[in-house]
Amino acid sequence: MLIEYLLIFLARVCDVTLSTVRMLLVVRGKRYPAAAIGLVEASIYITALGRVISNIDDPLKVLAYGLGFASGTVLGSMVEERLALGHVSLEVIPPDENAEELLRALRTAGYGVTELTGYGMKGPKKVLLVSTGRKSLPRLTAIIEEFAPDCFMTVLETRAVRGGVTPFLK
Repeated sequence: MLIEYLLIFLARVCDVTLSTVRMLLVVRGKRYPAAAIGLVEASIYITALGRVISNIDDPLKVLAYGLGFASGTVLGSMVEERLALGHVSLEVIPPDENAEELLRALRTAGYGVTELTGYGMKGPKKVLLVSTGRKSLPRLTAIIEEFAPDCFMTVLETRAVRGGVTPFLK
């Protein structure tokens, strides 16, 4: 009987983890890999649900199902973070005294940087736009933190990138 509960739990963990990855792929426009994952996900889901429904009066089966869902949500987010699929765009507004040094450091590291002039509450400010792969985000933010720790920065998910200087694999 314990094996039945464990199977329900593990099936739900797998199916919800796959669901997270599938949704990520859909958002990033990878429909065919997402469809393949969806096939496996749905099969596992139906199997787990069938085991619970066959004996709905067993509260431990329902609990195993719910715990599997919760655990799969946590595991799915960890897998998503580890895979780091896709691209991000950063908007960086460094303090005036660090702007040129940061711009030079980013370009030396191989990042394509577009420099704009924005107008803030206290006058003109440099705005740096950088696109990169999510896997290189920690490296990029480390450079920014080193040269302009007091900057204002936003990180935006990017659906697609075409052209430009984008060191996605660094």
